[in-house]
Amino acid sequence: MTMSSPTAKASTFRTFRPWLITAAAFAGVVLLVIWLSAPTGSASPAEGKVRGRPGMGLPAGAAGMTVSVSQVVRADLDVHYHALGTVTAFNTVNIKPRVSGELVKVLFTEGQEVKAGDLLAVVDPRAYRAALAQAEGTLQQNRAQLKNAEIDLERYRGLYAEDSIAKQTLDTQAALLSQYQGTLMTNQGQVDDAKLNLAFTEIRAPISGRLGLRQVDVGNLVSSSDTTPLVVITQVQPIAVVFNLPQQQLGTVVRQLNAKQALPVEALDRNKDLTLAKGELIAVDNQIDTTTGTVKLKARFANNSGDNTDRSLFPNQFVNVRLLAETLHDVLLIPANAVQRGNDGTYVYVLGEGDKVSQRAITLGIGEGERVVVEKGLAVGEQVVVEGTDRLRDGMAVRIAAPEPSQKEQGQKEQGAGASQGAAAQGQEAKAGAAQ
Repeated sequence: MTMSSPTAKASTFRTFRPWLITAAAFAGVVLLVIWLSAPTGSASPAEGKVRGRPGMGLPAGAAGMTVSVSQVVRADLDVHYHALGTVTAFNTVNIKPRVSGELVKVLFTEGQEVKAGDLLAVVDPRAYRAALAQAEGTLQQNRAQLKNAEIDLERYRGLYAEDSIAKQTLDTQAALLSQYQGTLMTNQGQVDDAKLNLAFTEIRAPISGRLGLRQVDVGNLVSSSDTTPLVVITQVQPIAVVFNLPQQQLGTVVRQLNAKQALPVEALDRNKDLTLAKGELIAVDNQIDTTTGTVKLKARFANNSGDNTDRSLFPNQFVNVRLLAETLHDVLLIPANAVQRGNDGTYVYVLGEGDKVSQRAITLGIGEGERVVVEKGLAVGEQVVVEGTDRLRDGMAVRIAAPEPSQKEQGQKEQGAGASQGAAAQGQEAKAGAAQ
């Protein structure tokens, strides 16, 4: 019998070694697949209905998809309309002189807040004082003539009674008296006009508001016919916002206004994160724009409620508008992400007995944010699937994901943990002191 040498054995092993490694790896993969697909034991009563595989983050024995559910509730729903609006000053006035002359004083600061009647600028008043003095002199002269005519008329009446003068002479004197009275009225009007022009040399603010930039400097000749104003004043308290809404939403707004319901309006910043001011709807335009199918609305933001005192609203500023159109009372509400849409319309997956879901058709109403009104198809207390609906089928068994703790519960848990750690530390310090 021929014995193989050790060298021959080593050569044979080297030849089959790659095949042996490949077979061992394949056997390992097969065993892993069999282990993962093998059924596991039933869960204990303490584990409840949620079951899964060991090492998968769930108790043993679970089957089906993991979903999140929400309960159908009955509550009130505020319906808001959103639009892009433009802040508009309630009043805008171009301050122009009403008389001609040299601008001798500018008494305001650019951007200043002024009140109605505040003195802003002065036009050279000397020419107008002289015109007033001249008118008053003419008035005084004609008053003297009128007085003399009245005395003559009384004298002529006495003479006519004694039959010393003709009736024509008396009538002529009475006509002269009437002429002097008319002249005196003309002179009085000239005096009043001269006083008014003199008053117009002081340019005052017609409304309360904020001044813009000065357009004319001291020393320039100004006139009432100038196209460039001295300054522009805008009323910012109260202030208004003008925005457009689609004509489909007009009916709800008009119905609320006809019922004398106040419709709150909020002005939001660009990202809709910050509320700049709160006001109230005051007017709806009298016609719909046929080119856009929208209607203009105007909201008032008044300073009597403390709004816009920080000048958060600025004329011609673009803001996002949120109008509270109406409040629906005692309606069924579900999360908007629970609604599914198919060829037959809208439906939801309802959680039933045995943690099985069933597909149910529903009729939707108005939606607001993350909630939507259900008009037909659901009842209070039922649970609908809000997450994990992409691969669900009617009658499929599911497992319910544990709800995430709210921020309040998380804070209480952290406070409790901190208190426990503090108590443990105090206990250790007490034991150390006793030992010493």
